[in-house]
Amino acid sequence: MISRKHEKFELILEAALKVIAENGFHRSQISKIAKEAGIADGTVYLYFKNKEDILISLFQQRLGDLVSMFNSSIRKTNSAEEAIRKICEIHYTELEQNVNLAYVTQIELRQSSLELRKAIGLAVKPYIQLIEEILEQGVQEKLFRPDLDIKLTRLLLFGGMDEVVTSWLISGRKYSLTAQVDKTVEFLLKGLK
Repeated sequence: MISRKHEKFELILEAALKVIAENGFHRSQISKIAKEAGIADGTVYLYFKNKEDILISLFQQRLGDLVSMFNSSIRKTNSAEEAIRKICEIHYTELEQNVNLAYVTQIELRQSSLELRKAIGLAVKPYIQLIEEILEQGVQEKLFRPDLDIKLTRLLLFGGMDEVVTSWLISGRKYSLTAQVDKTVEFLLKGLK
């Protein structure tokens, strides 16, 4: 029973991701999401309170999946520099492979209400904390400057990658996002040393 409930939950999230990416959050009605999922409108309300709850859950689930991927990949690295590269690779690759997720995370978040952005910000927090841990590791390993402002740098690092993805989307995806990894990592590491 739990498995079927989880499947339906995921089905609704995937449908919402597609509908929101195609229509924007404000023009995405529950009825469109239900239709895309192949379920009745009322079924959506068995899993979510409203459309905002769907968007928050979408961020929690998909960013949670990304953070798990980052953590798993970082365990296999030998240095903070390698960890930064892995984060950038995964960030760009996952969003290039899932354009709907890229649109929702990059475009829709910025157009949401302050209250909704705060709730979604909680979903982003583990990612920011992970970057912070890597930066602290790099300072301890003496790979990064000892005077590095960790709190500011974690935001700059995340914000830099975030802006690269946004620009890629706005350009109409005219180039490969993953092809930007080397230049991004080179720039970031020069700033950290």
